[in-house]
Amino acid sequence: MIVVLTGCAGPLGARVTRALREHAPDARVVVADTPEDQASIVERCDVVVDLGSSDYDRRAARRESVTGVAASTLFTADRLRASQVVFVSSALVYGALANNPVPLTEEAVLRPDVEFVFARQLASAEELVEQWRQSRSGRVTCVLRPVVALAAGRNSRLSAALVSGLGRRFAEDDPPSQFLHLDDLAVAIALAVEQRLDGVYNVAPDGWVAGERVRALSGERPRIPIPERLTEVVGGLRWRFQRGPIPPGLRSYTREPWVVSNGRLRATGWRATVTNEQTYVESTEAPWWTMVSPKRRQELALGAGVAAVVVAALVGVLIGRRRINRRRAEQAARG
Repeated sequence: MIVVLTGCAGPLGARVTRALREHAPDARVVVADTPEDQASIVERCDVVVDLGSSDYDRRAARRESVTGVAASTLFTADRLRASQVVFVSSALVYGALANNPVPLTEEAVLRPDVEFVFARQLASAEELVEQWRQSRSGRVTCVLRPVVALAAGRNSRLSAALVSGLGRRFAEDDPPSQFLHLDDLAVAIALAVEQRLDGVYNVAPDGWVAGERVRALSGERPRIPIPERLTEVVGGLRWRFQRGPIPPGLRSYTREPWVVSNGRLRATGWRATVTNEQTYVESTEAPWWTMVSPKRRQELALGAGVAAVVVAALVGVLIGRRRINRRRAEQAARG
């Protein structure tokens, strides 16, 4: 069996290569960055695995459409006469809504946030994959929908944004979350190739982490309550200048549930070796305030609150003086 991997430049590529060599030792794995490179290496193959369409960082850096990348991969699968395509998508395609069932199964309707272009493009790319399967008899496609995928070291900006936004709301309940280790995702991809899986499969550890538990793992930070609308404006500006955690359209995924069931994938024999909590702890650095004593945290929060009051008072004084000066100027002009 000849397996061609596309989009291997990210942290997932090397892991998938190792997993394939372990779970499908008889397969010849061809690793190339683009479909054009692969076409020059082999004349035919059995399976094409698309790892690049779900690489948010690369798609954003190159200003590439996910659907365009997926279409190129499917064209290469046609040219190499592949009979199977494994497409790595994301659970983001389900959307995060208050009325989502907990957990979501593969039969759920896809409702990605209309403002989050990446998730909408992934959903469209899944449709292209299904069209490719139906265009010729004997073809098999496996669409994997992993939750937030992490590992120690450098994670994608998308994963970092979600991690930074989950469990951080003020005076409100946070939604439950799931965190998948990249090693377990790589094994799921290898299993899809080895067993020639057909259909859609969610990829997630067993269960999920409650919102308050995520907040505890991340470390409570001193926070000052500010209006929700102001939070959205500040968050959008911070992301635009690459200083903040949440890009436009992704905020709903930190506010509403979108946890998934892994029952269908478990039925094939796959098991996550790293739990949600273990993945979160391994993949995130403890912030400095977690080392501060509770008493000191209270003092810092109190000091921040006093500072905010002082700043507000000074702003009020300045505004008042400006109004007085303006009135005086108007009176002098009339006199």
